[in-house]
Amino acid sequence: MTHTPTDVLRSRWLDALLPHIAFDGWTDATAALAAREAGLSAGEQALAAPHGVIDLIEAFFAAVEAEAAAALAAQDLSPLRVPDKVKRGVLAWLAALEPHREAVRRAAARGFLPWSAGPAVQRTWSVADMVWTAAGDTATDYNRYSKRGLLAATIPGIVMYWLDGPDPADLDAYISRRLQQASGLGKTAGKLVTPVLDAFKAVRPGAKPSERGQGH
Repeated sequence: MTHTPTDVLRSRWLDALLPHIAFDGWTDATAALAAREAGLSAGEQALAAPHGVIDLIEAFFAAVEAEAAAALAAQDLSPLRVPDKVKRGVLAWLAALEPHREAVRRAAARGFLPWSAGPAVQRTWSVADMVWTAAGDTATDYNRYSKRGLLAATIPGIVMYWLDGPDPADLDAYISRRLQQASGLGKTAGKLVTPVLDAFKAVRPGAKPSERGQGH
């Protein structure tokens, strides 16, 4: 994978920042301290994260997603049923988040979780896409969007439940219930769900202008 100078600078900044987040949160002051520790000039900071903390939070979630994708790629999921593959993907993502639970909690406290704003919805979609891709889904029609949209819609509730530190068995059961509910919703409430799916589709990474706002 090729890393741009921006990626490298942002990674340096994030590595210096994360140890501070649990105590000081995602703040401009904390980001400035971490930039000094990382030896970043003002120009390098502008290149790495022109929007400041928001860009650093996005970089954090992107790094976690990449870690989860790598972990899933190293596993043989072929013996599993599709629902179990999807659950395995969600659990892998949460496992990658686990060392940074307080950073996620702090992001939640500021309303900076990856479903709180238009651009951030792309990250939630991206996580769902990563999970379904790891599960072997190759659909290219509207079914592709519905699968990812319905999974993306479950992610906020799953993360908020996970933040409370549930027992692993309880977390597993909760995720199973949410995925079953999403599956049932997709089968029985297509007309109601379609506008939601269109919203996810419109902001998904790589969407072509002609696809945005398009019905099925």
